[in-house]
Amino acid sequence: MDALNLPLVGWLYTVGSALALAIGAWLVVALRYGGVGARKQLAARVAEDFFLFAIWLLGLIGGLGVLQEKSWSRWVLELFCWTLIVLSLLSGISRWRASPPPRGMLLVSLLLFIVPLVVFCLSTVATLRGETALRVLTG
Repeated sequence: MDALNLPLVGWLYTVGSALALAIGAWLVVALRYGGVGARKQLAARVAEDFFLFAIWLLGLIGGLGVLQEKSWSRWVLELFCWTLIVLSLLSGISRWRASPPPRGMLLVSLLLFIVPLVVFCLSTVATLRGETALRVLTG
């Protein structure tokens, strides 16, 4: 039995990644027209923004591939999931370390965000490695 429904996985990653890309693009445009300080901040983060867009593009392409039942979509979406897990853990750790004590509420908020995200990504990986995905994603 699969952890998640395969078409649901495709739709969730397609819509979620498209939303993330749209919000990211909107933020970049807003910073571009936000004044000198905002443009300097945007210019200082070009590489990070490029890689974030590339990662979310992986999620979008992987989700669309699952919806179109393409065999390559399994490894693309799995790569996206592992990348998302690592980046969310690294981001949580860096926020934790940068925050001054007491950090109890920060820990709770980080756990409430990161744990469900990691569980969902691991469930997606299990689904992509399941027998239904192996049978359906052959094209």
